[in-house]
Amino acid sequence: MNIGITKSITIGGKEISIETGKLAKQADGSVVLRMGDTMILATVVANKDAREGVDFLPLTVDYKEKFAADGRIPGGFFRREARPSEREILVMRIVDRALRPLFPDDFHAEVQCMMQLIAYDGINSPDALVGFAASTAIAVSDIPFNGPMSEVRVGRVDGEFIINPTLEEMEASDIDCMIAGTIDNIVMVEGEMLEIQESEMVEIIKKAHESIKLQCQFQLDLAAEVPGTSPKREYSHEDHNDEVRAKVMEACYAKCKVVAEQGLASKEKRAELFGAIKEEYIASLSEEELEVEGKYISVYYKAAMKKAVRDTMLNDNIRLDGRKFNEIRPIWSEVDYLPTAHGSAVFTRGETQSLTTLTLGGKMDEQRIDDVTFSGNVPFMLHYNFPPFSTGEARMLRGTSRREIGHGNLALRALKPVLPEDNSYTIRLVSEILESNGSSSMATVCAGTLALMDGGIQIKAPVSGIAMGLVAEDGKFAVLSDILGDEDHLGDMDFKITGTAAGITACQMDIKVDGLPYEVLTQALNQAKEGRLHILDKITETIAAPNAELKPQTPRIEAFTVPNDMIGAIIGPGGKIIQQMQKDTNTNITIEELESGEGKVQIMSNNADDMNTAVKMIKQIAFPPTVDEGAEYEGKIKSLQAYGVFVEIVPGTDGLIHISEFAHERIQKMEDVCKEGDVVKFKVVGKDPKTRKWKLSRKVLLPKPEAEAK
Repeated sequence: MNIGITKSITIGGKEISIETGKLAKQADGSVVLRMGDTMILATVVANKDAREGVDFLPLTVDYKEKFAADGRIPGGFFRREARPSEREILVMRIVDRALRPLFPDDFHAEVQCMMQLIAYDGINSPDALVGFAASTAIAVSDIPFNGPMSEVRVGRVDGEFIINPTLEEMEASDIDCMIAGTIDNIVMVEGEMLEIQESEMVEIIKKAHESIKLQCQFQLDLAAEVPGTSPKREYSHEDHNDEVRAKVMEACYAKCKVVAEQGLASKEKRAELFGAIKEEYIASLSEEELEVEGKYISVYYKAAMKKAVRDTMLNDNIRLDGRKFNEIRPIWSEVDYLPTAHGSAVFTRGETQSLTTLTLGGKMDEQRIDDVTFSGNVPFMLHYNFPPFSTGEARMLRGTSRREIGHGNLALRALKPVLPEDNSYTIRLVSEILESNGSSSMATVCAGTLALMDGGIQIKAPVSGIAMGLVAEDGKFAVLSDILGDEDHLGDMDFKITGTAAGITACQMDIKVDGLPYEVLTQALNQAKEGRLHILDKITETIAAPNAELKPQTPRIEAFTVPNDMIGAIIGPGGKIIQQMQKDTNTNITIEELESGEGKVQIMSNNADDMNTAVKMIKQIAFPPTVDEGAEYEGKIKSLQAYGVFVEIVPGTDGLIHISEFAHERIQKMEDVCKEGDVVKFKVVGKDPKTRKWKLSRKVLLPKPEAEAK
């Protein structure tokens, strides 16, 4: 019986094994990747033919983390895996961005790549392995693919690079970069870092590529052992007419070049002029010609326009909007735009605009995440919204898109390194993109920085972001700073990079051109630094440093630690004490146990007096004044019992004056000699060994009756 093929490779000192031919054999390609006890099942299926009228690649990349992989049952009513988590979506996006450009341009059959985490050891993170598994599944199929591709995570601990670090190693790492590529090229970079230099970024990519090359060759060697992987399937998904192609190019190229050379700043005006050229060409055709050429015109016109724009850049050094290659669009920004927000900012660069709000909350406002590979609370959230009106469109609203999640995550990673370590607030930034013509995620970073500073969050340094582009052809290239949306679509690279004046904090790069030299990448990084610093200057012109005070409408938070053995006393039986304190002081109080063993108390209030009262009440419980045996005190009677009275010795600590110790004379009922609230003097005479309650005496401080004195 055939039980498949298994091969292993060691990357970064860690063994990765891949088996094929054992599971999911009806898929076009399937593999199981294993590293430690983390296992991923990857499958790929492609339809034999393209659907009629489809002129693009309908690629679906799906990744699902199964709770059984971690020996857990999902939460929720249905107790089954539901819609993808944000983490799963981010993994899908990384794999999609690396795979999509490697399929042949003329291949339009529907392709579905599905990856599942089927075992998780809590040591090896699966997200760095999903791309490797997906590409290998394609490699062992007959689906046309210009790969293989693979990806690795790069960490750095004590100055040493680590490939595919464990979760423990990542805790000590100052970088977290995911890099994908082929044997010859890097195709995708995404990561966050602690203010590193441009030269270090290039070094990280080079280090990653060494391992990527090994993993790609491994896939080729494995595929060579699998029957049916070669030759790849034949297909014919496009119908072309070289005569029409040449005719459209001849008729439209020069006219498109005239528009490109004008350097028009308005996206709307450019679109109008380019559209008019196409319509003019269509109008020039007879009905017979249109019947023959109609289905080709849009594709061939787009090719003519693209060539005209690129040639204008490479040969005439003119960008679509007339800027120099390293020139940044005009910037204006404003803070404190919204009167009721805890912080707000508007950042506008060219035709891209973000209105970002800051909201500050307490411990109870943290985002609770219960995924397979991560479970815990997140105190910093950044949400990015891209409504259709931002591009002048009216389209169906379908909830939060994968793109919105990805762009928001990039901005979050850019700002996270500069948040203060002693911050007690839960932070939520929301970026509303009101206009968009390129690099709206970078506008979000800039607006987020402004909103944080406006809200009085003492960030370590302001952060700015810039999107870089590249046009390369026949040995010529142009690196473009602050790219337009059109330049992104027509160019060969989209490189978003964020950072402070001291260094890079996050990046995201997609490369569409083969053989990008490291010299060009270095130039792009250095040019990006110039642009980033220019934008930082504009940010600090608006607000030079974080406001010293929070907004008046911002709730105040006070946090402090208490001894571990006092947590229960603060909470009380069934939460009775802490709930009563919240009710009495109109505050929100939370308490959690820290790894150090202490308890962290957080109090949130909109009123200073309420805050002070709550702090005093908790500290009285957590840090009761010491009671000295033999000392004399004065305190209030808290309650009367048949056998005596309980008296407050110090705030939070009571003791018992037994009925026999209240006075020299015999007392029948305590109610006859005192009442609740009376203040009495007493002496601490000891502690009951059973109840651990202090024993008090009022009698010893009273003069003895004369009869007893005889």
